Amino acid sequence: MNLGLITESFSQDKRDWLGHEHGTDLAVSVTLDVSKFTAGTHYPDGYIKSGIPLGKITAGGKYGPYDDTAVDGRQTCVGFLFTSAEVVTRRGATLSSAVGSMLLHCVIKEAKLPVAVDAAGKTDLASRVIFI
Repeated sequence: MNLGLITESFSQDKRDWLGHEHGTDLAVSVTLDVSKFTAGTHYPDGYIKSGIPLGKITAGGKYGPYDDTAVDGRQTCVGFLFTSAEVVTRRGATLSSAVGSMLLHCVIKEAKLPVAVDAAGKTDLASRVIFI
């Protein structure tokens, strides 16, 4: 039993990549396959950053980072992670999956995204996302 004082810090999502609140009331719950994300790029502080473009993995239905060169379903961009997701525990263990919310329809400040979306990804989202 640990009776010592435990300090935990929290931070607020940096959502400056959102151009407008339009669509934020329609976010859907998704399960992320953490093994598809890169620690240094996607979760350098233990949280997968909000604003990461996502693709749906065909086998199993979880989501990973959009990658136009992937062959597992992630080559189609389907939305953006709306809320950051904790993937490294306080004890340093990396989770195998995490739950987050995804925006399907929104306005994006492209220059503020934590990871760029290529032309193919923009085409995938053309009817639902406006890039400014």
